[in-house]
Amino acid sequence: MSVLVLCDHENGQMSPVTLNTISAATEIGGDIDLLVAGDISGNVVNEAASIANVNKVLAANDKIFENGLAENLTPLMESLSVNYSHIMASATTTGKNVMPRLAAHLDVMQISDIIKVVDANTFQRPIYAGNALSTLESSEAIKIITVRGTAFEAATVKGGSAAIEILQSTGDAGLSTYIKSELSSSKRPELTSAPIVISGGRGMQDGANFTMLEKIADKLGAAVGASRAAVDAGFVSNEYQVGQTGKVVAPDLYLAVGISGAIQHLAGMKDSKIIVAINKDDEAPIFQVADYGLVADLFDAVPELEKELG
Repeated sequence: MSVLVLCDHENGQMSPVTLNTISAATEIGGDIDLLVAGDISGNVVNEAASIANVNKVLAANDKIFENGLAENLTPLMESLSVNYSHIMASATTTGKNVMPRLAAHLDVMQISDIIKVVDANTFQRPIYAGNALSTLESSEAIKIITVRGTAFEAATVKGGSAAIEILQSTGDAGLSTYIKSELSSSKRPELTSAPIVISGGRGMQDGANFTMLEKIADKLGAAVGASRAAVDAGFVSNEYQVGQTGKVVAPDLYLAVGISGAIQHLAGMKDSKIIVAINKDDEAPIFQVADYGLVADLFDAVPELEKELG
């Protein structure tokens, strides 16, 4: 039994969530190989070789893989699939793009967004916006799996000495072309990997009021998020959205400000280690999952918090 893990990386840096996916693969057992495709700099390959429990790093350094196009990655992964019982990827933009296509090519069922490995054939995943857990057993010869990184501890990036094998490129499939990426830049931590997240909801009333949260975030070294209601209202762009249809986070500390706590939002943050809620409605659902709750007007409480932080 062997497991192939697709490495998430960007700009010569491995995405931290790859380490969580490797931990999930470790729970399955067997040898773990890590596929690094499109790492032109070679930095990610070298880092991958030092990860504990990784047996081999498969490096496909063709530039056509650099931007993670599913149409080009799928033939490569399909050619490798005969050697593996499980193929895993993080439930990120890349994983959610590539893995369904691979599953279709292999004519197998995909197992999505797992949060627990019961055994090599049985996995647990959330359903109904996280309100129920489904335990499923797969009889597929090759199991195609995406992993919710927040549910697993990160693997150790030291102590490993994996062999590096250079792969032949499967070439350009000619089905899609990368044009460009339009990304916002921020000095704050990336939302899904930040240890502290402060999010605002409809109660913020206006996008300009998110400046209050940004000041707190800068003092705490936190990322800024938002509920779907705040995004739909145009307060912030959708890259801030936390929830079932946004990003799933599980920081050490999650501050929910002016967020009522709709099921859709809770699905994206309820695994946070400590949840603090500020809302003037004492019956808001967010208080049911919060470890600490403050019933107060956020326009009084947030400036006071900023003052206390100095």
